[in-house]
Amino acid sequence: MGEDGTLPYERLMQTTVSLDGDGTDIAHARRLAVGFLTRVQAEHGLHVSARALDVTQLVVSELVTNARKYAPGPVLLDLRITGDLVEVVVRDSDPVLPVARTADAGRVGQHGLEIVMAVCQSFEARRETVGKRITVGITLLDDPGGTPSGRPPV
Repeated sequence: MGEDGTLPYERLMQTTVSLDGDGTDIAHARRLAVGFLTRVQAEHGLHVSARALDVTQLVVSELVTNARKYAPGPVLLDLRITGDLVEVVVRDSDPVLPVARTADAGRVGQHGLEIVMAVCQSFEARRETVGKRITVGITLLDDPGGTPSGRPPV
């Protein structure tokens, strides 16, 4: 076990990037997420469902979009495997924690956080010394019926 409490393979299954605010951040973050999960599958033999790939891209896109929109300065994106989840962590400089709005079919836009919370197995928003950190967990597998593991069918 390493000094940080992780096993050697856990340290290998992590990637971090700083996004500096140019117009390609969101597309770059999505490509990074797909590349990371593809490598995890190829190099470590973990199965990653097509749903996990799609959901991870969606979540990364929503969280990075919100960070770029509301927080000045760079955004830090961290992807790591924790058990049977991919954790997506986005850090930005704005200390205001996001709040999901009540459902309103007439509202145009501003549904990103609601979507993220609906498709993830876990969600946490925390203030840090500078800014905030959003951490979500997305299951890597689906059960044989296609239902995301750990979530009952709707």
